[in-house]
Amino acid sequence: MFEPTIIIAAASLVGLCVTAYVLLRGWQGWLALKQRELDATPREIEGGVGASAARIELADLKERIKKLEAIASGVDL
Repeated sequence: MFEPTIIIAAASLVGLCVTAYVLLRGWQGWLALKQRELDATPREIEGGVGASAARIELADLKERIKKLEAIASGVDL
């Protein structure tokens, strides 16, 4: 009635669909976990500063790094 090739092809297709579904559910679970982690982290940087102050602090740190790299390479500012 059914040829063995058709049965093997159908079983392979079903197996592929099941594997894709399981991987998709795992990916969605991982994304949900990361979203919960992001929601749980505090929005403030140390010292209780907000987002805009954090950007200023990062810019200040980048400037300090540039100065230290210049000192390390022997360039006068």
